[in-house]
Amino acid sequence: MIKDMFGTNRLKINLHLHTTQSDGHKTPEEAAAIYREAGYDIIAITDHWKYRESGAIGGLRTLSGAEYNIGGGNGAEGVFHILALGCSREPHIPREAGPQAIIDAINGCGGMAVLAHPAWSLNTVEQTAGLEGIGATEIYNTVSDAGESSRPYSGDFVDASACRGRLYPLIADDDTHYYNGEDETASYIMLACGPQATDAELLEAIRRKAFYATQGPEIHLLREGNRVTVKCSPAVRISFFSNAVWARGRCFRGSGLTEGSCEVQPFETFIRAEVTDADGRRAWSNTMDLRQ
Repeated sequence: MIKDMFGTNRLKINLHLHTTQSDGHKTPEEAAAIYREAGYDIIAITDHWKYRESGAIGGLRTLSGAEYNIGGGNGAEGVFHILALGCSREPHIPREAGPQAIIDAINGCGGMAVLAHPAWSLNTVEQTAGLEGIGATEIYNTVSDAGESSRPYSGDFVDASACRGRLYPLIADDDTHYYNGEDETASYIMLACGPQATDAELLEAIRRKAFYATQGPEIHLLREGNRVTVKCSPAVRISFFSNAVWARGRCFRGSGLTEGSCEVQPFETFIRAEVTDADGRRAWSNTMDLRQ
């Protein structure tokens, strides 16, 4: 746990990793040791079609998890990978289940259904428009860059969904498979929640967007009237994204930037921000609803 620039306690969490229980290259014990050494407070082990209860491994807390993947490898035919996080019991999901049935089963067990790596899966807004009950999605997925697809970033999907009123909480995680120095301990969330929080309280904090997603930098998105401001750790780039395809003053470049702000226009319905530090590490805010 660390304190952010405002003095808020935050937990360092990776919500997506694999072990030898499915197609990961480390055992659960080895994976937990790697993340514990890197200062993580919580991980979720999300092996494919292999549910793992909440608990602890080697002193590191684990949130219950699994990943249910359907659709094979052809994105044109519809590929969906859905994480089950924080379920109080195992969702019993048949292999022939569709995405909505998987989401319903996860929610029915008190968990959160997370749409994993939509860019990697080539998910479209049209594919997901009819799906109800998605609790969050991934804005960044480390292995999708460190692995084979080079599609780790899902910002286009996130913004197109937000244009249609779906403002998902935005998670960054590793989806660790290889443990080769490229896909582990790289992307995570910093959750404003106490260490004694229950699983249900952790999920509720994620639903409330009480976190930021990051590879190291700190980012906070604030609003006062029509002005939206980013406060962050030193960065070389601060960028705003909304349903405005173009607007003045939405990207700031320099050295040691710690703040950037912009005026929102009357037609804008959402906005989010990203920062990049001098080492190329990025952080992502959640999407703010400007209609409220």
